[in-house]
Amino acid sequence: MKLHICHLYPDLLNLYGDRGNILVLYRRARWRGIAVEITGLSLGDPLDPKLYDLFFLGGGPDQEQGVAARDLLTKGPWLREAVEEGAAVLAICGGYQLFGRYYRTAGGNILPGLGLLPVYTEAGNRRLKGNIAIRAPRLGDPRPVVGFENHGGRTFLEGDGQAEPLGHVVFGFGNNGADGTEGCISGRVIGTYLHGPLLAKNPHLADYVLALALQKRYGEVPLAPLNDELEWEANENLLRRFGRGRRKGG
Repeated sequence: MKLHICHLYPDLLNLYGDRGNILVLYRRARWRGIAVEITGLSLGDPLDPKLYDLFFLGGGPDQEQGVAARDLLTKGPWLREAVEEGAAVLAICGGYQLFGRYYRTAGGNILPGLGLLPVYTEAGNRRLKGNIAIRAPRLGDPRPVVGFENHGGRTFLEGDGQAEPLGHVVFGFGNNGADGTEGCISGRVIGTYLHGPLLAKNPHLADYVLALALQKRYGEVPLAPLNDELEWEANENLLRRFGRGRRKGG
């Protein structure tokens, strides 16, 4: 069994160490005897949609995000084909915005997205940043997803509640600081504002992403349990340290 991961724009979109998520997926797959091949693709590189099981896209500053956005549009038809054929996607912050319909910058410019997630993003007048925890029922585990967010954009789910958020905010800001949602999930495409090595503190989310990626070639694959004692300790410590007395929106 072999997993093929495509890391999009590793040289442009890797804010706060988003690449750490690739390392977590690699290690958790290898611990289970699953071979992993990681390919980085950047500006101008062709993309073969049949090669990859999982696409990962991180976040970056506005300038780098704008450069990546223009190139991403040229890769859009291949990415859509890959998703239609069963590939999974994990997109963080700027990557999350680019997989939605569009991002309207503070200057009023519109960066068109790929439309693989039913969301759109408008620039806000202050950054929403800090530690965050969400409940993500789709993961099948009651323990929260914890992480760190830092984003100027306000992302909104389309369809009057029909689009599915990745989770609901326990404390922190989430998509827009107003509606209590965080991220979005549509089929096998996941977008979230939780930055950095998110998966290191959230083994349930890491395994959910792994399972989605393996489905493309192998169908439902039961993942052997791992000793996640340290990962859960990190998750619980963050919840205790930063969640006391806090509510959504701050």
